[in-house]
Amino acid sequence: MLNRDGEMRETQRALSEIIEHLQGSSKKLRSKQVNGFIDALLGAKRVFVVGVGRSGLIVRTFAMRLMHLGIDVHVIGETITPALRDDDLLVALSGSGETSFAVSSAKIAKGIGTKIAVVTSYPRSTLAKLADHIVKLPGRTEIASIKSYLDRQIVGEYESLAPMGTLFEVTALVFLDSVVASLMVKLGKKEEELRARHANI
Repeated sequence: MLNRDGEMRETQRALSEIIEHLQGSSKKLRSKQVNGFIDALLGAKRVFVVGVGRSGLIVRTFAMRLMHLGIDVHVIGETITPALRDDDLLVALSGSGETSFAVSSAKIAKGIGTKIAVVTSYPRSTLAKLADHIVKLPGRTEIASIKSYLDRQIVGEYESLAPMGTLFEVTALVFLDSVVASLMVKLGKKEEELRARHANI
């Protein structure tokens, strides 16, 4: 069991790991993928977003910012979400690219003729294969090669302090906020205009 100093060190180590991952992810982004995604957002009549669990929360934050930009945006699964059409764009967020609800939503969208943009760590996943546009974001793909905790400490191999999908999710949050910043520039929007659409009740 960690003492207070140990807890602080582990927190700092986790924070450093996440920051390093974000910096590395920025360098791995492909301009063609990012530009294609931004063009798809700008070219769509309406934008629909889908994600499950923590990815669902992150894609909702993206939807909120799109709304602040004046883009007609909807969240799949909400009771007031209208029907998809072929001039819309579906944005699906899934680290694994295998989340069943996101995949089934994309299959329905594909049948309608809706364009699909997928943000994932796995460009060969089921979800990515349905996409018209893919943005690959690095996530946690490696597991410890040495199973014993004590043996890992001796050789200096440390297991990630960011559990499960955390690295993908944090990267997706920052990436999508960065896309919003790009959209602000392309659309000539100022922060005051976004604030005017912010919830006031």
